[in-house]
Amino acid sequence: MVFFMHYVYIIKSKVDGSFYKGYSTDPVLRLHFHNEGRSPYTSNKKPWELLAVLCFSSKTDALQKDKKIKKYNLKSL
Repeated sequence: MVFFMHYVYIIKSKVDGSFYKGYSTDPVLRLHFHNEGRSPYTSNKKPWELLAVLCFSSKTDALQKDKKIKKYNLKSL
């Protein structure tokens, strides 16, 4: 049985200081994709730096946390 961890990550644009929060099973690879411009939503604000990673054993738990984080401004976290 293959066991995957699930992650919620927060990245910050080095261009304008804006934040992006997302879910991934590989946040380092996902950051690479953001910095290559493969994500349309973040492509115009690259480069990005990884600020935080939260780890979950359950995809459901990770997606619930992702949804909750996206509701709030980063300053309130």
